[in-house]
Amino acid sequence: MTMDSLNEKPTLIQKMKRFLGSLYCNIWKVGRDDPRRAIHALKVGFSLTLVSLLYLMEPLFKGVDQNAIWAVITVIVVLEFTAGATLCKGLNRGFGTMLAASLAFLFEVIARGNGKVFRAIFIGASIFLIGTLTTFLRFFPKIKQNYDYGVIVFLLTFNLITVSSYRVDESLLKLAEGRTYMIGVGSGICILMSLFIFPNWSGEDLHNHTVSKIEGLAKSIEACVTKYFSEEERNVERDEMISEDQIYENYKAVLESKSTDDTLALHASWEPRYTWQCHKFPWQQYVKIGGVLRHFGYGVVALRGSLQTEIRTPRSVRLLFKDPCICLASEVTKSLMELACSLRNRQHCSPELLTESLRQALQDLDTALKSQPRLFVGTNTPYHPPEMLSTLASTERQKFENHLSSINTYAPISIDRKPKGFSEGERRVLRPTLSKFAITSLDFSETLPIAAFVALLVELVARLDLVIEEVEELGRVACFKEFKHGDNVILDIDTRTKREINLPNFASTE
Repeated sequence: MTMDSLNEKPTLIQKMKRFLGSLYCNIWKVGRDDPRRAIHALKVGFSLTLVSLLYLMEPLFKGVDQNAIWAVITVIVVLEFTAGATLCKGLNRGFGTMLAASLAFLFEVIARGNGKVFRAIFIGASIFLIGTLTTFLRFFPKIKQNYDYGVIVFLLTFNLITVSSYRVDESLLKLAEGRTYMIGVGSGICILMSLFIFPNWSGEDLHNHTVSKIEGLAKSIEACVTKYFSEEERNVERDEMISEDQIYENYKAVLESKSTDDTLALHASWEPRYTWQCHKFPWQQYVKIGGVLRHFGYGVVALRGSLQTEIRTPRSVRLLFKDPCICLASEVTKSLMELACSLRNRQHCSPELLTESLRQALQDLDTALKSQPRLFVGTNTPYHPPEMLSTLASTERQKFENHLSSINTYAPISIDRKPKGFSEGERRVLRPTLSKFAITSLDFSETLPIAAFVALLVELVARLDLVIEEVEELGRVACFKEFKHGDNVILDIDTRTKREINLPNFASTE
């Protein structure tokens, strides 16, 4: 053994230790973020052990023979994280199998008494007909949304039973009966485990997901306004990538939530009424709230875009509107957090949700804007009466055009003709310089970003009404409890832990 090999051994051991330590940390983090994942893994393991007894115990194996493998496959495919997803796949698989077995047995009865050649032709024609019609049915939106997995299972089971019965000596009835029983056993075990052993409800996940989206939008607005009026000067470059900060992560979860909302709503529609009141779960209303929140989120995206503008308002100008803007954003954030809290507690919103303080914040902002009229008509121009505005505008426009013409002396006249003494690289540098000068030379150019920022804040107030209306409609449909002034409201805005939504994978059919 050489010295080099002795020196390599500690390195390999250290790498192995680091790998095992990293693996342990990742496993611990996944289980800590959502302990239901560990419970679900135990449920799947127990269910597989239970159906494996059909193979391991001799009396049971003699009764079911090789068909026991269908129960194992069913448990692997059907048992999902939530009860709604398991019911959706289990019932689809069960009904699809029963219908396919019944239809295959009917075709076998018709074809068996007419010779082997006719039987082969009839089986081929039936496979072509059923395959064509079944595939065409999958294009219907309602069937695609609710019963697509059942249609696939029906087509697969029909082909397996029909084709295998042509070569297998045992009767088709016995073959179809054995497979149907085993699939029924597997589906029944999955449904029982999902409904009665630490159940996870898709409706509950959809409810919590909606609450977290409202809270995320509130935090994004607060962070945007705080960052915009911070004392530190911002340094925004043209080629700067969008940072993965808290603002981006919060509204990104809202804008990308459509598929998650639709999937959870679909699975929630299959779940039984698990409350004592047995109210119908309003999954459609949750989908509507998701659409309104995405509409609200687009405004937050535009608000964050104000932090990355090329033309920046001086800090001295921003300080003039700092207090009213922060006050208005604080009221919007407060309303969203109270809305999320009432939704989490399943109670109606407070009648004073849009209080006088929000209206007063809007009035204060309007007063602050009116107190600085010169910012929006030109900082170097005195205030003029309306009859003089047209004359001043024409005069300033003439001065601006003359100034541009003096600068454009060395600019290219056309695209085809190049001026002497200038290279192609110099042309490309000259144009953006002129365009930026044309914008910044305007007297009110530095006030445009703050005006856009204020307009977006006011727009968010208008969109807040739409969110409140949909949440109130949800409270009426879901029969939420009435609001009581004595209830203690606790707003939890801690974002250190985030629970992910676990959605099933429909890629596998067997």
